[in-house]
Amino acid sequence: MDRSEENRAIAEAAERLMKRFPDLPPDTVERAVTDSRPEFEGNPIRDFVPLFVERAAKHRLQNLIATNRPD
Repeated sequence: MDRSEENRAIAEAAERLMKRFPDLPPDTVERAVTDSRPEFEGNPIRDFVPLFVERAAKHRLQNLIATNRPD
């Protein structure tokens, strides 16, 4: 997977996450994706990086929701 394909796949992942978390502002979802991406920068096999980024961003967003939920 080249960088342009990876970028496209990560953009698609961000769109899926926006649909999964419709109550969060899109910029919050984008930030979670952007913040998750460097975790996988050194990975030599790039084919799975979009999947890993999506999963990491999903966990960040779930944690954000859990920590902001009133008791």
